[in-house]
Amino acid sequence: MTDKPIASAPPAFVPDWGDTPCPKPGLPATTPERNAALMDGVQMRENPAEWAFVRLSKLIEDFEKGLDKDDEIGARIVGLPGDGIMSIEDLGFWGPDFIMFLGRNSDGKPVRLIQHYNQINVLLDARRKPEEREARRIGFQLSEMVGKTNPK
Repeated sequence: MTDKPIASAPPAFVPDWGDTPCPKPGLPATTPERNAALMDGVQMRENPAEWAFVRLSKLIEDFEKGLDKDDEIGARIVGLPGDGIMSIEDLGFWGPDFIMFLGRNSDGKPVRLIQHYNQINVLLDARRKPEEREARRIGFQLSEMVGKTNPK
């Protein structure tokens, strides 16, 4: 054992973005207003998982804006057991590298997909909500979380 202090600098693979603005998304057939909405309040992050989370949150919120009132967001995820379909109830991250999708499978059982931020491939889809409740929207909750974690 040594009495040397532990270095507190971030690892070399974590860049210091400082005040670097968010790059503009490259979406086909989009409008300047849609791009502005996606980028609203978004700043680049030093933590790669958090940076992926921020952009996923914005893309989920954008996708939900086009859903029918009786539809909610779902996902087909490669590697998920069975049909690979889950209803997304929440999204999270654990930096510097994990993104977490929390939800339910087609049997209604809870699922949590933990994925490395550089291996994310998610097909967002519209799923009919259960008859007994309103359609769930998670985009606004994710945006609130993004706002709370925005660098100052």
